[in-house]
Amino acid sequence: MNAPERARLFVALELPPVVRAALVQWRSEQLHGVHGLRPVDPEALHVTLCFLGWQPAAQIEAIAAACQRIGSEPRAVLALDGALWLPARRPRVLAVGLEDRGQALSRSQSVLAGALQDGGWYRREQRRFLAHVTVARIRRGTQVRPPLVPAPVPISFPGTSVTLYRSHLGGAGARYERLAAVQLSGSAAA
Repeated sequence: MNAPERARLFVALELPPVVRAALVQWRSEQLHGVHGLRPVDPEALHVTLCFLGWQPAAQIEAIAAACQRIGSEPRAVLALDGALWLPARRPRVLAVGLEDRGQALSRSQSVLAGALQDGGWYRREQRRFLAHVTVARIRRGTQVRPPLVPAPVPISFPGTSVTLYRSHLGGAGARYERLAAVQLSGSAAA
């Protein structure tokens, strides 16, 4: 008997194209000459809200329906913030933090986490949600001495679209497939 199909899933806030372009330009300027980093594909830049891991593929429709719970949440007002090496002690990624003006994104993430936890697909993390975009990963087996990296230009942008993704793992990195999207329709937070 064959095991049921499983899918590696996560839910993320989409970034506007102008923000992705600014992050790519900043990354190429700041990381020129830093060896051992694998840049994240520009189309794959996003803000992870909830990582669900491996789930039964038969549950995708129900998970997408649970994600709809955040549709009435307010659009977030965000801005690019400082560069972060994560985790701090033994970094595996370079990220850019986001300023979450009015905390709308944090509230949306909490509502989403609750909906997904209620369905049994997610367990809330102990640590506080940190809004960030991973821009590069440290290659396996590589030791990188993380340089001090200045912050990117603090571009402000609205956070309006949340997507359920399926992650397909491969030798060249993960490829993300959009499965369902939710538009945040509440009034933008101040």
